[in-house]
Amino acid sequence: MLNIKGLEENGYHILALEGEVDASNSVILDEAIQGLISEGSLAILIDGRELAYISSAGLGVFMSYLEDFQEKNIAFKIYGLTEKVYEVFKILGLHQLIEIFPDKQTAFSS
Repeated sequence: MLNIKGLEENGYHILALEGEVDASNSVILDEAIQGLISEGSLAILIDGRELAYISSAGLGVFMSYLEDFQEKNIAFKIYGLTEKVYEVFKILGLHQLIEIFPDKQTAFSS
């Protein structure tokens, strides 16, 4: 199950993810990100503190937008991942393509 809460802080649109992102619900994450891009958001922050699991389908959602973020000059950052979830990003090399920070303050200040 995946819950996504949207909020705004310091000029960022924050998507707080809670639960698990897998093939059955990755479309929810996809729609949330697409909605922010459609609204013209130039700064998207993913709060991963309550993200318990992410599958390759969930990672694919992030990867599918990397080119859009670059072309549209959208700042995209993730923070607060548990060690287990961060390892999945690391194994696939996504930590080199996506800015990942330990906490919200560090993400805001960099």
